[in-house]
Amino acid sequence: MTDSTPTDSVQQNWGSFMEEMNEQFVEALEQNVEAQAEFVESWTETLEATTGDERLSEGVDGYAKAYQVWMDAAQEMVERTADVADGEQIDVEEFRDVWLNSANQAFKEVMSTSAFAAATGESVQDAMEVRQMADDSAEATLRQLRIPTQSDVEEIGDRLVELERRQHEVERKLDRVLEHLEE
Repeated sequence: MTDSTPTDSVQQNWGSFMEEMNEQFVEALEQNVEAQAEFVESWTETLEATTGDERLSEGVDGYAKAYQVWMDAAQEMVERTADVADGEQIDVEEFRDVWLNSANQAFKEVMSTSAFAAATGESVQDAMEVRQMADDSAEATLRQLRIPTQSDVEEIGDRLVELERRQHEVERKLDRVLEHLEE
């Protein structure tokens, strides 16, 4: 027989709950820091490759603001976790909302820079060039296989439109000739 009381059970459950919550918080914070580190690395590489000194400086400033948003969110999470430890009832969704709102604000800070716009523009341009090369390659392959390509179909369509225009012109001329003969 054990000498445990209901209070001991509640304290043990609360201790287990807080331990698990702290572990999850630390794990989430570590994942967040890792994601931020990967983001910084990727962002820095992109900016160095695509922008000049002025845009790079602006990009770094934008990232610094975003980083501050994340650090403020981390501080708020620590404070809210302390509130929970002090017995305050806090909805779990509030924790989620802090991170979601912080993510939105951090991305706004980064995406509002001209460096981000320039990097995005260059990425889009690169993607368009790759797509054009893929389209050209696909068309060349289809031509070798004697399969009509999109440009072949478009050319046929253009020719049909031109033939139809000419036909209407001939019909108008014939109508004028017939009218003239009938007079």
